[in-house]
Amino acid sequence: MDLRKLKTLIDLVSDSNVSELEITEAEGKVRIVKSAPAPVAMVTQMMAAPAAAAPAPAPVAAVPAPVAAAVEAVPAGHTVKSPMVGTFYRSSSPGAKSFVEIGSQVKEGDTICIIEAMKILNEIEADKAGTITQILAENGQAVEYGAPLFIIE
Repeated sequence: MDLRKLKTLIDLVSDSNVSELEITEAEGKVRIVKSAPAPVAMVTQMMAAPAAAAPAPAPVAAVPAPVAAAVEAVPAGHTVKSPMVGTFYRSSSPGAKSFVEIGSQVKEGDTICIIEAMKILNEIEADKAGTITQILAENGQAVEYGAPLFIIE
């Protein structure tokens, strides 16, 4: 199942009164269960998205100064985040040239990396045109859902 189709299904369940949706296709089976504040996606035989629990809001007075400084240190530009849990790869095979390097010009839809999830290689595309200014993940590194991968300006 296409990643865009999966995102669309999650959004549809999130915006509707449906609490659970299960779809079986030739590529695998997808089950989406909506909890109280946020949808939880469980995908079998394709990829798995972790259930993210929303943290309780902290009182403003309890925020330490170093945390506030870290928030201000967020890099400028658009952050490309991991759409799934898996292993990050900069190229299609160990000896191959990387899809992008720092300074590479990318167009929306260009493949910028691969994330391997459950033995399936998923090509991750740039969701914005621009120049790659930072690569935030190491080749072969395990990444979580929503982990920052690239900065595009």
